[in-house]
This record gives sequence, structure tokens and C-alpha cells, in this order.
Amino acid sequence: MTCIQSRLLTLLAALIAFPVWAAQGFTFDSIDGGTLSLDDWQGRPVLVVNTASRCGFTPQYDGLQALYDRYRDRGLIVLAVPSNDFRQELSTAEEVKEFCAVNFDLDMPMTDITPVRGPQAHPFYRWVAQQSGFTPAWNFNKVLIGPDGQITATFGSATRPLSTQMTRAIEATLK
Repeated sequence: MTCIQSRLLTLLAALIAFPVWAAQGFTFDSIDGGTLSLDDWQGRPVLVVNTASRCGFTPQYDGLQALYDRYRDRGLIVLAVPSNDFRQELSTAEEVKEFCAVNFDLDMPMTDITPVRGPQAHPFYRWVAQQSGFTPAWNFNKVLIGPDGQITATFGSATRPLSTQMTRAIEATLK
């Protein structure tokens, strides 16, 4: 074996031992201005939830905030992604931000209003569909990304944020 072959095998072994973070490169426009990058949370679990202000599931914001409060010190990020794909979101990001602040006192990261399905879907949601076959069927669908950037679990609207199913999945991803 040549020196070059040996080095290539060593490099290949290192790449296998340390897989590339799968969810890399996805950015969202922040509801506060600027951008939110999933790369900033590499190595941490991220729960991404498509939300809406005028939905029967909107009270889940309380549970999402409680989940974030419970696990944030252990690394969990909860990212709310307001979407009007199901025609239940307010007209502007400013209205959404005010609604969430007044009614739910949210301090979790939140994106601007973002498409989550169909041809206009955000690249993150297109990647989720490609990787797992999961596409939000309604508001408050949840995608759990593990610390390695892989999709760990997906949940429909009816799965409550503090349900045993959800907390077990999250706890399995925590350090």
C-alpha cells in the first residue's frame, strides 16, 4: 500500500466515524429579523414545528414553550415555523410575533411566515420529505432532528408537546 492510499483510507475512516451533520446549511428568515441557521445548533436536538395563530392546535404553543423550558438547559432547541399553508396564519410576521408574545409569552426561536409544503416549501421541509416521506398534513406537525442532524422522529398535529411519546423521543436525543 502506498503512502497516498494509506492516507486516503485514514481520511475515509475519519469521515465514517464522524458523519456530516445531515441538516446542515438550512437557514430561515427570523421573525426578529436576520436569519436562523440550523448549523448554529449542530450537535443539539432541534424540534421544528410548523405553527399557525388561528388553528385549533394553537394552544400547543403553551406546551412547546414548556418543552423548551424543560429541556433547553440540556440542549433542546424548539423552532416555531409559522406557516399560512393551511390558511390559518395572521397576515404579517409582526402580527404573529405580537400574538405569540401577548398570548403565550414565547421566547423560543421563531421564523418568519414560511411555506412548509408543496412546490414553494422551504428547502428544509423538502429535505424532510425526501429523507423521510413526511410532509406536514396540518399545522403543528413536528420534526425532531437529532444532534447528528438526522431526522429522529416526526409527529402529527394531535401529538401534544408534553406527551410521553414526544418527551421520550426528545430525551433519547439529549446528552
